[in-house]
Amino acid sequence: MYAQIAISSEKPSTKSGSEDIGRKHLLRKAFVMTVNAGQENEYEKRHRAVWPELEAMLREHGVRTYTIFLLQQTRQLFAYVEFDSVEQWNLVAKTEVCQRWWAHMKDIMPSNFDNSPTAMELREVFHLDGSTAATHGDGQDHTK
Repeated sequence: MYAQIAISSEKPSTKSGSEDIGRKHLLRKAFVMTVNAGQENEYEKRHRAVWPELEAMLREHGVRTYTIFLLQQTRQLFAYVEFDSVEQWNLVAKTEVCQRWWAHMKDIMPSNFDNSPTAMELREVFHLDGSTAATHGDGQDHTK
């Protein structure tokens, strides 16, 4: 959906165990966008009815988890995505369905010249999952 973001600090997921089969090498990304004033409900409405072909394309490009949160007071959107490979993620932006989605959303959020949403990538500073030691943005186990 918002694959225009430069990818520079992917952190592989280190999950293990039977409940996480197939997730061992996932990459994580988070970024912040905004929604235009007064368009918060419309943003949510459009995402409740996200196009099936958009969902299918994201899954076909290795996206395993994609979550967007809204901070109502500032209209900031926090997006979190887990995906299989940088190459697949970077191809999302080039798909016809992604470009149509961006055009569909550009009237309710700040956008770039190519209709992609204006976004700022976040740097991971801490990660904890149920099966590994916590990392602090550098990918290193700090429990030793």
